[in-house]
Amino acid sequence: MEPESGLRGPSNPSQLSWVNLSRNLILAYQSFGVVYGDLSTSPLYVYTSTFIGKLQKYQNEEAIFGAFSLIFWTFTLIPLIKYVFILLGADDNGEGGTFALYSLLCRHAKFSLLPNQQAADEELSAYKYGPTAQVTSTSALKRFLEKHKKLRTALLVVVLFGACMVIGDGVLTPAISVLSSVSGLEVYETKLTKGEVLLLACVILVGLFALQHCGTHRVAFMFAPIVIIWLVSIFSIGLYNIIHWNPKIVRAISPLYIIKFFGQTGKDGWISLGGILLSITGTEAMFADLGHFTALSIRIAFAFVIYPCLVVQYMGQAAFLSKNLNSINKSFYDSIPEPVFWPVFVIATLAAIVGSQAVITATFSIVKQCHALGCFPRVKVVHTSKHIYGQIYIPEINWILMVLTLAVTLGFQDTTLIGNAYGLACMTVMFTTTFLMSLVIIFVWQKSVLLAASFLIFFWFIEGVYLSAALMKVPQGGWAPLVLSVIFMLVMYIWHYGTRRKYNFDLHNKVSLKWLMGLGPSLGIVRVPGIGLIYSELATGVPAIFSHFVTNLPAFHKVLVFVCVKSVPVPFVSPEERFLIGRVCPRPYRMYRCIVRYGYKDIQKDDGDFENNLVQSIAEFIQMEAVEPQFSSSESPSLDGRMAVMSTRSFQSSLSIIVTEEDIINIDDSIQSSKSLTLQSLRSAYDDDNPQIRRHQVRFKLPQNPSMDPSVRDELMDLIQAKEAGVAYIMGHSYVKARRTSTFLKKLAIDIGYSFLRKNCRGPAVALNIPHISLIEVGMIYYV
Repeated sequence: MEPESGLRGPSNPSQLSWVNLSRNLILAYQSFGVVYGDLSTSPLYVYTSTFIGKLQKYQNEEAIFGAFSLIFWTFTLIPLIKYVFILLGADDNGEGGTFALYSLLCRHAKFSLLPNQQAADEELSAYKYGPTAQVTSTSALKRFLEKHKKLRTALLVVVLFGACMVIGDGVLTPAISVLSSVSGLEVYETKLTKGEVLLLACVILVGLFALQHCGTHRVAFMFAPIVIIWLVSIFSIGLYNIIHWNPKIVRAISPLYIIKFFGQTGKDGWISLGGILLSITGTEAMFADLGHFTALSIRIAFAFVIYPCLVVQYMGQAAFLSKNLNSINKSFYDSIPEPVFWPVFVIATLAAIVGSQAVITATFSIVKQCHALGCFPRVKVVHTSKHIYGQIYIPEINWILMVLTLAVTLGFQDTTLIGNAYGLACMTVMFTTTFLMSLVIIFVWQKSVLLAASFLIFFWFIEGVYLSAALMKVPQGGWAPLVLSVIFMLVMYIWHYGTRRKYNFDLHNKVSLKWLMGLGPSLGIVRVPGIGLIYSELATGVPAIFSHFVTNLPAFHKVLVFVCVKSVPVPFVSPEERFLIGRVCPRPYRMYRCIVRYGYKDIQKDDGDFENNLVQSIAEFIQMEAVEPQFSSSESPSLDGRMAVMSTRSFQSSLSIIVTEEDIINIDDSIQSSKSLTLQSLRSAYDDDNPQIRRHQVRFKLPQNPSMDPSVRDELMDLIQAKEAGVAYIMGHSYVKARRTSTFLKKLAIDIGYSFLRKNCRGPAVALNIPHISLIEVGMIYYV
């Protein structure tokens, strides 16, 4: 860590700016491979999609000039002004995308629907991101939105719909990019049939999805040079075409040509906007993949490289078409001078594969964020890079995307139809983002409602015109993203609804503390050595599952910890702030609560240190409680008030507890635990099968400290002995059913939808990395 801090704070300010600039330039270079592949391959199909269909009877020089003028102004207003200048400033601790905007809103106003947020979450360092001062003018609107649950649900639905459209993009982008690049073969090799071209596209697609498990970082460094060579080549071809065919095209930058275009083409011109908007598809990736880069690096790459290269390419293609009207069907490949056709074809195919990569990456991170917000079933998340955080691969989603992409490619077989579907998906995402951004301007940036309204009206007008044109294409392929979105949307909403109902059931059926206190410190049963970790979604109170144990089992562990693993609306929670420790019932009960907090982009890694970190945190809490009297008021009714953040970093320095690490192989015989020989032999067999888990054993000892309070010493000794005796993980194996009095729709959602999803997703124990050998599950039926 030392050299890095040295880099950050050199004595010379010019040196500081140079280090910062060079870092941003390296990131800008990498961003070409991840963020801009999709946007930069649009010239392959924009003019073809625009002039096929209703515009076939207007194929003349003026219409082509008008189409270029439209592309130029759309490209300037939406990617450059809306995204690069405005949206990239609305990041959430460096993260972008619709979910980042939603979590920013949830923190600055109570929009979240899951009621497990606590005051302590607001103390997180990442939580305080953005302005904090309250402005009175917005408070009336804020109160109005917070009061009406239907409006908050509507907001969530809008966010989920945007997320589903991004997943739709993940299906359509690989299909259109690869198919349009491979279709160049039909131009040159006339003897190739359409079927053979389709087969080649499918082979490339299968290869692309099969490569995903390697991870984005390997892909990005390899792909960035491809995109840069592609940009240089399309820039040069564009420049050549402008000079060679029609230099007058430069005049078409004037918006007058747009007016002329609509004057000439009328309603048909409006419908053709569905093709023009393909020039800005992939813009959303700039914002969605912001977490991998910095806003400055993405701005540098777009303003100095992407924007000029693409504008010149579109201008050159228009210049070529104005003199070769019969080439419109294959405009991009025909406009390439013959000597360079093959190298450009190869680069185009590679660039199309890169373009697909950007959206597949964004799809993985969207699914991960949906899951963290309780809106997506549990899936396996693989972390693909040790160095770059947030780069993930989700096998189930990858193969679902592959099957859907192949289905779209083989079903439509035509880039124009896929283009219609694709345009609609992209425009819907942009429309959603504009709406969320206007709310961010009011609630987060705390600017006037007037400013937000003007932003909303201006961009909604432009996007609305395009969206209406894209909606006209629903019968010609535009239905595909709508169907995909509705399916994903149903999955998300049913999962969220079921999760919320289950949480509310837990909340209303908590065990009363009076009843526990009445049982006395032994809880009316035998307390045996060991630690019992009782998992529950409740952040406060004792879950109903616990009363099942106490009433049905004759013995229970001496130390009990109620563990709640929850997501907070920030991208990352630092390890020092992860554990929140508190006490349930007075000291003799030896019952604690631990809340483990993760951000929506955090990966829950199985690093084998969870038990040790937990024991250290509780030990730290016990001593802190002895020193700071405000924590020791065990009788206080508020459970949440006595929680304290325990840093797991500062342990080695504290003298309370000595931590020693030994190899696990020598330890088996030395521990005289209460475990039976059978269990020990099972454990060693389990360790033999899972060699990667056999890392090291951590032993805790108490130092000789005469000044320590005897009751604190006893409690620490109990904790250490319990850890030595072993840890058991206790979870509820829940069956969720709708009440008999429920409506038919609710029964359908809970009994069929939610239970199907629960049966077919990963189990909670697997998702939380709980060792199978130490797991105890208790059946419980929830009537919601």
